[in-house]
Amino acid sequence: QVQLVESGGGLVQPGGSLRLSCAASASGFMINAMGWFRQAPGKERELVATTITSGDNTIYADSLKGRFTISRDNAKNTVYLQMNNLKPEDTAVYYCNANVVVPGMVRSYWGQGTQVTVSS
Repeated sequence: QVQLVESGGGLVQPGGSLRLSCAASASGFMINAMGWFRQAPGKERELVATTITSGDNTIYADSLKGRFTISRDNAKNTVYLQMNNLKPEDTAVYYCNANVVVPGMVRSYWGQGTQVTVSS
């Protein structure tokens, strides 16, 4: 069974920073990608950033490049999202996602979500 546990959300003023963490327990299965998505009220869930294990690649939403940085500790199965110069439009529930290789397929798992609110 795969579980993702997120932490680090909260309330921050515009221009501030937050760091999100997501730890995965994958019962020995290989994780081939871990990343973050977000969903603002009334909007669809969207990609923030993701890391691909093979080739150590990262993918960012174009609009967030330069302000958000994703990193990963493979030994701990943990992914981090450093968010700088936060704006009110970054307010959303942030979800951790992991693609896990299980017998016969790759399955996508989600964390419970952590609220990020950017407001003065």
